[in-house]
Amino acid sequence: MATSSGPQARPARTLGTVDAAAIGAAAMLGAGVFSVFAPAALGAGAWLPVAILIAGLVAYCNAISSARLAARHPENGGTYVYGRERLGDLWGYLAGWSFVVGKIASCAAMALTFATYTLPGWEKPVAVAAVVILAAMNYRGVRRSVLVVKVLLLTVLAILVAVLVTMLVSGRLAAVAEVEGLGPWPGSFGVLGAAGMIFFAFAGYARIATLGGEVRDPRTTIPRAMTLSLGLVLVLYLAIGTGLLIVLGRENLTTSDAPMVDAVLVAGFPVMVPFVVAGAALASLGALVPLLLGISRTTAAMAADGHLPRPLAAVHGRHGVPHRAEAVVAAVVIALVLVADLRGAIAFSAFGVLVYYAITNASALRLGPDEDRPPLIAPVCGLVGCVVLATSLPLPVVVTGVLVLGAGAGLWWLRHRLAP
Repeated sequence: MATSSGPQARPARTLGTVDAAAIGAAAMLGAGVFSVFAPAALGAGAWLPVAILIAGLVAYCNAISSARLAARHPENGGTYVYGRERLGDLWGYLAGWSFVVGKIASCAAMALTFATYTLPGWEKPVAVAAVVILAAMNYRGVRRSVLVVKVLLLTVLAILVAVLVTMLVSGRLAAVAEVEGLGPWPGSFGVLGAAGMIFFAFAGYARIATLGGEVRDPRTTIPRAMTLSLGLVLVLYLAIGTGLLIVLGRENLTTSDAPMVDAVLVAGFPVMVPFVVAGAALASLGALVPLLLGISRTTAAMAADGHLPRPLAAVHGRHGVPHRAEAVVAAVVIALVLVADLRGAIAFSAFGVLVYYAITNASALRLGPDEDRPPLIAPVCGLVGCVVLATSLPLPVVVTGVLVLGAGAGLWWLRHRLAP
């Protein structure tokens, strides 16, 4: 198979376990923790903690498969590389396509979350402005250092812990009766669809796998970093999701645009609102910066391989970034911000990311016994879980996602059909 000739062919191996775990946790603690629990509660109701556990279990299986594959293919590209090498060119292409499509929706969701918390009522223009500014920063080659990632992570963690403490000392967490037990069973599609939504918030750990060419000793560093970051985030999501469900109640949580702000207000601590807004802004923008860059890198790599128009592989002579891919990705994100709402962007992102990880698990099943193959239960449960969660999302999202994937497959077929 052809090998990507992207702009980051030989990165330096400088990241350790803590550095990689911080990058993964910072990517996960983005827009999702501030926005995903409201639409998820709409489907799961008081069974929201169960949906969080299901999403976390599927994410952990995916992490195991990703880690073993990254150890065997320690280069940038993630499942775009794994699928191509293990399943064939089409599957690698579909992995890259679903990654780009899903993560573009993630960018729109992050920008809209930032705008919803910082300037309610002006969500779309504020979100567009944020994308334009951050894309311009990436265009000039601005990067976040690992130190900046750690500072952002610790700041967001401190704010989230403060919100948890606020909910706890309010006394409302003791009033578990307000949740009316677990309530009626919302149906399998309700809980699984909610788990699919919540998976959107877990997907950031893929940043660790795509850094396979930049970590020291990837065979041990990547699995440890993934387990550490995913475990921390799962515990945090369970605590926050359950706290919001109890403090706000099912009805108020499902209708809330900014549940964290509403929670501290209901708890009787309006002084916390500016800190929550700052945390949402830092988390959303802090994850949006590297995500825009990651999408442009994957787009440029696919263009270099001929899967997308080759001009998108061009690298800026001065700034060293795939500037055309950056501009196109930013334009598509802005278009999505203008036509979609926050909940739709989250659901569509979840669909694309789940397809991406389904291909990851299928690739892991092709590892041989001498290639540090994961226990069979991990890729099997990950593959089945991704398919089930993706098809349990709202029907319009599933239909649109299938059509977009079909369009991508059609482009691949047309390219190979017309190729000399």
